[in-house]
Amino acid sequence: MTTHVGSIDELTALVGTHLGYSPYQVVTQEQVNLFADATGDHQWIHVDPERATSGPFGTTIAHGYLTLSLIPVLLGGVLRVEGVAMGVNYGTNKVRFTSPVPVGSEIRAGATLASVDAVNGGVQVCLDVVVEVKDAPKPSCVAQVVFRYYH
Repeated sequence: MTTHVGSIDELTALVGTHLGYSPYQVVTQEQVNLFADATGDHQWIHVDPERATSGPFGTTIAHGYLTLSLIPVLLGGVLRVEGVAMGVNYGTNKVRFTSPVPVGSEIRAGATLASVDAVNGGVQVCLDVVVEVKDAPKPSCVAQVVFRYYH
């Protein structure tokens, strides 16, 4: 279920609130391969499905930074802020890749609004995000991401 906010001014009332979870999204080998091409990280645990079957994870896994880069897309299913002229990814305060994302698995993100601070022309929002693999015992990525929304 997506949390809808009518304006950036309404975000402050949600600080400390868990905003919900995104729908699950499948991580494909094609995504992993394209990410490897974009970043130059062609390590076999990501791009060689045959070799990966005998590796430590039993299959290929997504790059940690691919998982991180999917957070904005996943958060689109968690939070919608209306009345925004522009929103930008501003960075991360902390990121940990706590367990692998096997290719073919389904992931989702849950988010809690950690803070909202005024900046020139808008607000800076920090979200505590947990990316989970469906039916996995622990999260795959835990991150505090920072966005800016402008009027």
